Amino acid sequence: MGQKRKLAVISGATKGIGLAIAEKLLENGYSLAVCARQEQDLISLQQDWSLRFPMQEVLVLSADFSKKEDVIQFADAVKAQFTAIDILVNNAGVFHPGALIDEPEGQLEATIQLNLYSAYYLTRALMPLLDKGSSIFNICSVASLKAYPNGGSYSISKYALLGFSENLRDELKPKGIRVTAICAGATWTRSWSGAGIDQERFMEAQDIASIILTTHLLSPKTDVETVVMRPMLGDI
Repeated sequence: MGQKRKLAVISGATKGIGLAIAEKLLENGYSLAVCARQEQDLISLQQDWSLRFPMQEVLVLSADFSKKEDVIQFADAVKAQFTAIDILVNNAGVFHPGALIDEPEGQLEATIQLNLYSAYYLTRALMPLLDKGSSIFNICSVASLKAYPNGGSYSISKYALLGFSENLRDELKPKGIRVTAICAGATWTRSWSGAGIDQERFMEAQDIASIILTTHLLSPKTDVETVVMRPMLGDI
């Protein structure tokens, strides 16, 4: 009998933290089901991955996770192709800095929709494929833990995502499904390239990917509830 296929599902996987997680898991023998908004980015990645990781199965689907129907469509595609999930990473999200009293009308609703509801919808839809030994990682933020200047609706949404993680963990621990909130500080991605801040001040996305894989591979007797990661010199 052949070795059981390992599968990870990652939302928002074409850039930054999501991409680093995807490649770390591919390097360690996981097949992937990933989504992002930009179809061309996904096609390019799939072509690259098929050459570099020919033994892994990769499902890619263009999806706008600010829309519930796109989340459900992606989940249905995963369930149609796979029978079990080892790792689910709820990474899709958006960041708009600004003060609550000054931000555009509707920004809170739009931010909550993507940063919280997408994780809620996807997790619920994929629950039939999760079982004892599976791990769920919600990419929260240090903004989930403490208010900070110009955090605005983003910080509210990340507080909510942490609350979702904690409630979900309490529900799923009798089933042996682990839920970990990754509360990460400033991490280098292309979105920071025009900020005029030395890249050395940021964490590397690969470090978050390493934490996720290491946490999943721990003994099933252990549940890492919350991981807090910051740049060595502190928040930016």
